[in-house]
Amino acid sequence: MITKLLSIIFTAGLLAFLTSCSSVKLNPFGSDSGELSRAPQNATEYVCDGKNHFYVRMLNNGNDAWLIYPDHEINLPKTDVNRYASGAIALVINGAETTLNDGEKIAYTGCKPQDKK
Repeated sequence: MITKLLSIIFTAGLLAFLTSCSSVKLNPFGSDSGELSRAPQNATEYVCDGKNHFYVRMLNNGNDAWLIYPDHEINLPKTDVNRYASGAIALVINGAETTLNDGEKIAYTGCKPQDKK
């Protein structure tokens, strides 16, 4: 009985000591640097009419556009000067006139590349 009581007191004291130490981090997944960017690395964000957006990472010396949606990614091979396509998905990068069509699901127009921060 006394051994169990001493064990509880020791454990409580140890926890109080550990939480008082500033160098001990009880949350190994936490970060002191604040929120990380949600933008994929080495990708350009395009913001379109209706505040829709997507990301594109150019690969293979500009011969492939890696289209990055919030829930999946797809490679679009270059099919023409400014056009990248795969199946029903077509991306035409032409400055402020960039468009993205994904069959009947998505039709983004007036897409503009955003400055990287």
